[in-house]
Amino acid sequence: MSGRRTGEIYRVDWLPGTDLLHGTCHCGREHTAQDPVEMWEWMLAHPQGHEPRGDRA
Repeated sequence: MSGRRTGEIYRVDWLPGTDLLHGTCHCGREHTAQDPVEMWEWMLAHPQGHEPRGDRA
């Protein structure tokens, strides 16, 4: 980690009673996955892999 602050907030919550993780990216997009690695790859792929809300045609 570089230690510099980007102002981006990523949130990952465990959904109780399941094996699922629910992630919310700094852009507001949401994703659910069982694999923590898949979840972080999805989040850190921003903007590739997903687009901020409002950028879709």
